[in-house]
Amino acid sequence: MNGKATTTRTRLDRGRSALGPALELVHTGRAPTRAVLTSELGVTRATAGAVAAELEALGLIQVDSRPAAAGSQGRPSHRLAVNDSGPVALAAQVHADGFRAALVGLGGEIVATDPGCVTVSADPAQVLGEVVDAGAALLRGSGRRCVGAGLAVPSAVAEPEGTALNPLHLAWPAGSPVREIFAERVRAAGIAGPAFTGNDVNLAALAEHRHGAGRGARDLLCVATGHRGVGGALVLDGRLHSGSSGLALEVGHLTVNPDGRPCYCGSRGCLDVEADPLAFLTAAARAPGPEVSLLEQSRALLRHEYADTSVRRAAEELIDRLGLGLAGLVNILNPDRIILGGLHKALLEADPERLRAVVADRSLWGRSGGVPILACSLDHNSLVGAAELAWQPVLDDPVGALAHQA
Repeated sequence: MNGKATTTRTRLDRGRSALGPALELVHTGRAPTRAVLTSELGVTRATAGAVAAELEALGLIQVDSRPAAAGSQGRPSHRLAVNDSGPVALAAQVHADGFRAALVGLGGEIVATDPGCVTVSADPAQVLGEVVDAGAALLRGSGRRCVGAGLAVPSAVAEPEGTALNPLHLAWPAGSPVREIFAERVRAAGIAGPAFTGNDVNLAALAEHRHGAGRGARDLLCVATGHRGVGGALVLDGRLHSGSSGLALEVGHLTVNPDGRPCYCGSRGCLDVEADPLAFLTAAARAPGPEVSLLEQSRALLRHEYADTSVRRAAEELIDRLGLGLAGLVNILNPDRIILGGLHKALLEADPERLRAVVADRSLWGRSGGVPILACSLDHNSLVGAAELAWQPVLDDPVGALAHQA
């Protein structure tokens, strides 16, 4: 081996432990150039170059050595980006009104997607078989390598066994072994890599923290209502907080109206039934239709009929209840940012000042300076978050994870 090759090998050996951190920096958009990568990793320029070259050789990133745009000062740095023709993760989401499969590359980019049926059966094995079949068809069409699969479900998912404890809006049996079923279907379809399962709002928060409205937050609270019910998630010090057994942040069962509607959990007036799409349609005196999901009906009502008195009053009612729940969470958790998804995002956009005022009035920390409340910014963020589960082993150990699947 000549001297130049030996030097390059030594640099790579020194930077081997930096491969995962480097890939995560590029994956989350925090290292757009090799100079930034060098600074973030705290390594020499030569080591950063060796690390970037190794990640490029693995087919994970692209290194562009062309000069930067005219007008830039100093020595131009190589630009780094995820490889847009590289591997993908299979992501799947099941909700009350159907399912969706997708292929997601590094950087949280959705490469292909396929919406599934609009009726979800009470048999999780049947549904997960269908969603994996849809994902397998996308993979075949793409010709891309798959690193693994992730599934988002509207239920608390107990760890480490991966059971859905309360899939209330799916009519699935409590305690359904969703991770085991999903992994079996993934293997049966010949899809490489590990399979993971998580709560849909947890995964939405993870995706938004890495790629969307939560990027840069240290302690991020996410609250969202999708097709049915309300969920919450918390990212603490940059990591998803799921509690001792995966069941943290069941915010849907905070009481916000003691004399309110009966909740599926046995209580009354929970956020789950007082601030979701069905609650909004009911408050607006609109009968839900079968044509599209309750979420889409609610969004359309806010978008096109907000001037109607009954619609505006319904929105204000839900905003006040949502604000009450958020204020309680702010008092307990002291987040530095709140992001809202689903119908809650639409309510925030309809009347941002009302929601922020309710939270500020009801929370000590809200009064002391205000907690930023933002709308989620990613399309299909639960799908992107499901893919993050599958990408995590690669982010932890790019060489080992890809070699294991070879």
